[in-house]
Amino acid sequence: MRILITAGGTAEKIDDVRSITNHSSGRLGQTIAEKFPKEVEIDYITTKQALQPKGDNIKIYLIESTTDLAKKMTELLEKNPYQAVIHSMAVSDFTPESSVTMETLEETISKNPTDLANALKVAADSRTEKKISSNTDHLVIILKQNPKVISIVKKIQPETILVGFKLLVDVPMIELLNVAKASLEKNQADFVLANDLTEISGENHHGYLLNKNGKVKEAKTKSEIAELIIQAVTEETK
Repeated sequence: MRILITAGGTAEKIDDVRSITNHSSGRLGQTIAEKFPKEVEIDYITTKQALQPKGDNIKIYLIESTTDLAKKMTELLEKNPYQAVIHSMAVSDFTPESSVTMETLEETISKNPTDLANALKVAADSRTEKKISSNTDHLVIILKQNPKVISIVKKIQPETILVGFKLLVDVPMIELLNVAKASLEKNQADFVLANDLTEISGENHHGYLLNKNGKVKEAKTKSEIAELIIQAVTEETK
């Protein structure tokens, strides 16, 4: 069996020295990879900052941004047949499109006060330095939405078993499960691990594994989640 796992969190560049990222440590992905039997060949996409699994059966690929992730996933999916893809990486929903100091923006707006959107673009486009000056009290960052990388998987390998993840914060269980179900259907996933950030602390990790038939299994630790996912993937690939 050969599987692809993504874990950790992407980082989106503001300039050449700064970026926007998230708090994902990659610990759950690490746990899943290390709990698979050693005869399973694993391609593992992650970041330098994330915890990384160890094992002779695990080949690690390092990326930084969502664009990097999409490129590497596409490359691997087109090159290798996978029995399963476990997409646990916390992918940034937005990436900086441009950034500008408030002083520059105010100056640009003063020249054309009726068009804020254009003023933002003109001000940002006029910046040429690779590192934004810290000599400002306010920095304006314009974000644009990233494409959903998970959608790549079934387009390239429609027969692979896809495990997605849905993280919300402090919501009722029924809302968490409904959102996860919608994500499962939208991305043509076979399973989705639904979890709430308020119920994650160290090894403690409360989650629900949903399948495309509507069945739900519960886990309360990272190890239990890993075991549920491995069992589900193994049964689907028999």
